[in-house]
Amino acid sequence: MCFFLFLVVTAVLTPAALAIIIGPVADLHIVNADIAPDGFTRSGVLAEGTFPGPLITGTKGNTFRLNVINRLTDVTMLKSTSIHWHGLFQKGTPWADGPSFVSQCPIAPGNSFLYTFSSADQAGTFWYHSHLSTQYCDGLRGVFVIYDPNDPHKDLYDVDNEDTVITLADWLWPMKRLYMIGTVLVNKETDTVAPAAGIVPTSDSTLINGLGRYAGGPTSPLAVINVVRGQRYRFRLVSISCDPNFMFSIDGHKLTIIEVDGVNHVPLVVDSIQIYAGQRYSFVLNANQVVANYWIRANPNVGTIGFLGGLNSAILRYNGAPIADPFTLGPIYLKPLLETNLQPLDNPGAPGAPNINGADINLNLALGITTSPPIQFTINNATFVPPTVPVLLQILSGATTASSLLPAGSVYTLPLNRVIQITISSGLAPGAPHPFHLHGHTFDVIRSAGSLVYNYANPVRRDVVSAGGPLDSVTIRFETDNSGPWFLHCHIDWHLELGLAIVLAEDAPGTSALVAPPAAWDNLCPVYDLLSDTDKGGFN
Repeated sequence: MCFFLFLVVTAVLTPAALAIIIGPVADLHIVNADIAPDGFTRSGVLAEGTFPGPLITGTKGNTFRLNVINRLTDVTMLKSTSIHWHGLFQKGTPWADGPSFVSQCPIAPGNSFLYTFSSADQAGTFWYHSHLSTQYCDGLRGVFVIYDPNDPHKDLYDVDNEDTVITLADWLWPMKRLYMIGTVLVNKETDTVAPAAGIVPTSDSTLINGLGRYAGGPTSPLAVINVVRGQRYRFRLVSISCDPNFMFSIDGHKLTIIEVDGVNHVPLVVDSIQIYAGQRYSFVLNANQVVANYWIRANPNVGTIGFLGGLNSAILRYNGAPIADPFTLGPIYLKPLLETNLQPLDNPGAPGAPNINGADINLNLALGITTSPPIQFTINNATFVPPTVPVLLQILSGATTASSLLPAGSVYTLPLNRVIQITISSGLAPGAPHPFHLHGHTFDVIRSAGSLVYNYANPVRRDVVSAGGPLDSVTIRFETDNSGPWFLHCHIDWHLELGLAIVLAEDAPGTSALVAPPAAWDNLCPVYDLLSDTDKGGFN
């Protein structure tokens, strides 16, 4: 356990610092800093003082050693933290997965924690973010790319580097937060108890690569992505959103999808991509159009919609084009992405028999909402309330049954080496569509939301999926081959804070024999438990 002098960062920082690249061995300082990505200055919780945080990179097979150093001091925001490395399986290292009170206690201010894990045979586009309450909405989010020297798609593109990463984020101004104060959910915008899911904050702006504009605001700079005519670019599109899904497109250009959530897929040509919070797509763009400027568009489903005055926009600029806003018109979507058209490149096919009864274990998860205050989400009538002892620590201490693991009703135990089929039914739970993320795995989506067709032969394989609109559902399958407690939750962070989550405790009886957290992990809870409310932060 390490202690550090507190630093107060007061400079206004801009996304120019996005060129920071670290990994696979690095320190990651978490600090408070003022930032004005849309022209409005606010304090944020930031990795290395930038938004998004530094690009973490490595090569397939690398072991990552990422030392997270907590230098947070602003009591109006949470001062503790933890980091989730979204999409990395953490096989054998569930203690490094990051979600607070599931796999660890938070890192207290003035302390550090070294996350050590192998990428094994994973490669592709991932990301990282705070996994403590709604902290990542205050800015602690960034992209994580693992390159594969033997990428089967490498003949399809010429350029793939830090300049071809595209992040989409919603951005909120101060006071627009939801935090748990004890067992009561408080809306930090009004300091009142949240009466319904409708109190969830809406974003003030959309940021593309950390820059954007808000309605009625100044003509602040927009992100510019430069290309050279005749070159083919692998763009890595990452939704680091807290809430909205985005309809993404680039005027005048087709997008050839080759990767979904870290999994190679058969190339698929589209003209637009609806991308949900936590999802990633790699697409190839052939810069074969007239030398000019073209609008990049990311229209959110909630918040300020449309493109007037450069809202929800960035610029694709060909080398030789003038330094000016585009004149291109759009969008007209003739070939939007349909999830059911995506097919994995390698080893396609869902596990289990190719029929609706082909899994070993079936779980039906019904989303709902409580009918009396405090209003919270439910899954099978249970609201996830973070336990005081992380689920992994409970398991390592000898609790291995659903009835003995907390939070009660929100932990499902699964045996090893079984095919699991999960149907998530949206019902009438507000805030749909809900994008669900499973830690520790990818899964095969045998029935996508909005479709009546079951596909067992070659369904899309990913780690975040939409459960669809009201009364819709989605069905997924995966194999239990990774011991540990794995979070399954809505990636709309406000909904997670309202309890829209469960934990899948995989091979709980065998976990202690396979998982050996370091001594520093053992020390996280005793240090955190001694913190005062002021030390924890989150007060205005």
